[in-house]
Amino acid sequence: MNELASELNRALAGTIAEELLSDFGRRFYFPKGIVSQSAEAKEYAHRINATIGIAVSDGQPLFLPFIKEYIHGLSPREIFSYAPTPGSRELRDLWKEEILEKNPDLSGKGTSLPLVVSGLTHGISVTADLFADPGDTVIVPDMFWGNYRLIFEGRNRADLVLFPFFDSRGGLNITALGSSLDQARGGKAILILNFPNNPTGYSPTREEAASLVRLLQEKAAGGLKMLVITDDAYFGLFYEDGIYKQSLFAELAGLHENILAVKIDGATKEELVWGFRIGFITFASRGLTGEHYSALTRKAMGAIRSSVSNANNLAQSLLIKALKSESHRQEKELAFQILKGRYKKVTEILRVSDSPLKALPFNSGYFMTFLLSEGSAEELRKRLLMDYGIGTISIRDKYLRVAYSAVEEEMLAELYDLIFRAARKE
Repeated sequence: MNELASELNRALAGTIAEELLSDFGRRFYFPKGIVSQSAEAKEYAHRINATIGIAVSDGQPLFLPFIKEYIHGLSPREIFSYAPTPGSRELRDLWKEEILEKNPDLSGKGTSLPLVVSGLTHGISVTADLFADPGDTVIVPDMFWGNYRLIFEGRNRADLVLFPFFDSRGGLNITALGSSLDQARGGKAILILNFPNNPTGYSPTREEAASLVRLLQEKAAGGLKMLVITDDAYFGLFYEDGIYKQSLFAELAGLHENILAVKIDGATKEELVWGFRIGFITFASRGLTGEHYSALTRKAMGAIRSSVSNANNLAQSLLIKALKSESHRQEKELAFQILKGRYKKVTEILRVSDSPLKALPFNSGYFMTFLLSEGSAEELRKRLLMDYGIGTISIRDKYLRVAYSAVEEEMLAELYDLIFRAARKE
């Protein structure tokens, strides 16, 4: 094992982070190579810097004017340079401020400084590499984003254990989650919480969130070691009163020494920049210190360096400008109201229509999902596509997901009318 990895392991010794690390996580480190030497030179090489592999002219990156003319308001360095492996320090600081502002229950709890990754998928993949070994138990609801299977089962050979997302009353199935945690092998469990949920568009009520937190605290107190990932891809898109409107990361951050919480979030949906591919990883656990977070960060930096090297610098520069803009909050609120209006329109349509399909509970996010009591969801999807020109997503041949976020409000009535007609085979 590399001595740098051993040093980081020693720094984490005795913590929940060290106990949960995968074989990959134990072996990984951030090398003192070109990147770290270049960072040192950036600070001290005041005369000539001949370290990093970019072309420079007049103190700025050499660039093609044809490309620069399409990008206004940013310097060549903000556009064309590499970003640091952990991301722009200014963006990381700004994002931590955003997290604290949106999650007041985090006040007084220690967390790491967010790391910048190339989208939330990359953030989940880096986390899986660091903590998921072959055969580890990864608990997700039966309504989950399919990429979890590709990442945890396909890449890392862990085992997905599913629990029913909804109980018989249409609420979050806390009891089933508890039973799944009891199935964890070796006293270790990886749990993924995704709210607002993809594909259902459901977020827990305040009461459900409190029950979920109590359950995890009880399991941790009973000796279960847990990595709890909050996939906050659709964070903030809460449309009803009574929903728990913070990330559960805020509750988990200081809940118990046997829980390591990892918040995966990003600009993708929160800032409406899907193609920017900018996400963040933030760690928190009761009892971890700044030294511990530094060691975890350097292991994650090694995983980033060995995969994508660093996230897109232009996108990071633009996000910094957006987050510091005086109109940022107002512009986001306008976008939120558009999406909320679409949600309200869908709920109105379903309330007054004679639907042949059962809508699963939804209150947030981008999606809603129908359950087919009979017939094939894949056949319905194909019928909608080929006969009506309507695109939807079938899941496990019994669910049909509709991304109403992608449809203008005035077209929603037509969309759902056609879905119902196709379901009736009219």
